[in-house]
Amino acid sequence: MAKKKNTKKSSRSARSGLSAYLRKPAVQFGMIAIVALLVYLIAASSGGGATSTALAREVSVDQAYSMYQQDGVFVLDVRTQEEWDEYHAPNTTLIPLDQLQARIDEVPKDQEILVICRSGNRSQEGRNILLSAGYNATSMTGGLKEWYVRGYPIEGAPQ
Repeated sequence: MAKKKNTKKSSRSARSGLSAYLRKPAVQFGMIAIVALLVYLIAASSGGGATSTALAREVSVDQAYSMYQQDGVFVLDVRTQEEWDEYHAPNTTLIPLDQLQARIDEVPKDQEILVICRSGNRSQEGRNILLSAGYNATSMTGGLKEWYVRGYPIEGAPQ
């Protein structure tokens, strides 16, 4: 039985030694630094780092207007022909959402793509189609209704 007590004592002293070691501020700081480094590496590898060139999944109307003004951004309207004829943002391209898969080769692969629609729902679907095909695409929340309300350029007028 003496042997059992010795193993319990050595087990207890090992635990208390580890506990004492983990209570040291330098060890705690080191552990926090390691965890922070791991979190950073995970975020950077998933596109969350500062070096990422991928667009945000969605942008506001104001952000979309800033993109619209830049060279090298292709603005794709995925509404119907009838909606387009009623009103649209100048210098944009119409490919209705139900035709996008079949006409995807009309969308340039070497540009950022901003997908727009009337309210923001179809543009999300269009963006997802383009992302699946390897494009760098984002969609505009709020849609052309909000675009018009904010006074951004429009040809025609919503009814």
